[in-house]
Amino acid sequence: MSARRTKFYLDKKNGKFMGVCAGISEYTGIDVTWVRVSAVLITIFAFQPLIIVYLVVGMVAKPEPRDLYEDAEDAKFWQGVRQSPTRSTRDVRSKFRDIDRRLAEVELYYTSRNRRLADEIDALR
Repeated sequence: MSARRTKFYLDKKNGKFMGVCAGISEYTGIDVTWVRVSAVLITIFAFQPLIIVYLVVGMVAKPEPRDLYEDAEDAKFWQGVRQSPTRSTRDVRSKFRDIDRRLAEVELYYTSRNRRLADEIDALR
């Protein structure tokens, strides 16, 4: 697993101010609007030092590299890995088992004593 794809990055291209909320959104998979609304509400009603935390994270965290993901499907896959690594591993194993099963069926079909298939192969020669 690529460690750089599972790290938190600032999302400057989708961010409004420093890209912290957009980075949290990209990291967790929560819609950026909800992250921003939550940050504002928490700051107003509960945790005033959140502004300082926000600024520190904005200065310390690295911006998202341009070549981090190949496409949107790749980004979605890695987001799922960050959210639940065990579920992602289980899904990948399931896909490999399915591929292995299908390959075994193809192998069985080609190696069996299928007379019609043997005739077709001989006709191609």
